[in-house]
Amino acid sequence: MTAQNSPGALLIIDQQQGIRRLDRPRNNPDAETRIAALLAHWRRAGWPLVHIRHISREADSVFAPGQPGALFQPELAPREREQVLEKNVPDAFANSGLERWLRVRGIEAVVVVGVASENSVEATARSAGNLGFATTVVTDACYTFAKPDFAGRPRSAEEVHDMAMANLHGEYAEVVRAEALLASGPTPLQ
Repeated sequence: MTAQNSPGALLIIDQQQGIRRLDRPRNNPDAETRIAALLAHWRRAGWPLVHIRHISREADSVFAPGQPGALFQPELAPREREQVLEKNVPDAFANSGLERWLRVRGIEAVVVVGVASENSVEATARSAGNLGFATTVVTDACYTFAKPDFAGRPRSAEEVHDMAMANLHGEYAEVVRAEALLASGPTPLQ
């Protein structure tokens, strides 16, 4: 298959070492394994992919420049010639060149995976949908952490994630499971 008939550019969001330092309950403990499987699938097919990393403007952030937390997780690190974009806000389209990179290549669809479901994943998927890209979010290749809601009620990571997916599905994106995408395209190399 060619890039033209791919499911879209795979956008891998914030798979950096610092995210592993958060000491809060999270959902989808196998998300990184699914991201790695999707990454391998895209590489085999020669489909477009973009590694997006958050570089914080706050010196004490785990994502601050020059700190180990800003580095990619080794098993999900980009290879030479794979596109890497940096962002300073949750939305990967804001001031990053992502839209231009996609448009110049004639890419009209994106597949979003990564962290955090209600933050960078949701913000990026909303912008992608609003900009007219056919947008897919892979629910089991995204994850987040438990946190209180606006009223201060504690919410589990599953609740936070499920609400983010509900916010996206049908309005900004199609939300699918990884198996649906892994079943398409090239067969594994023997």
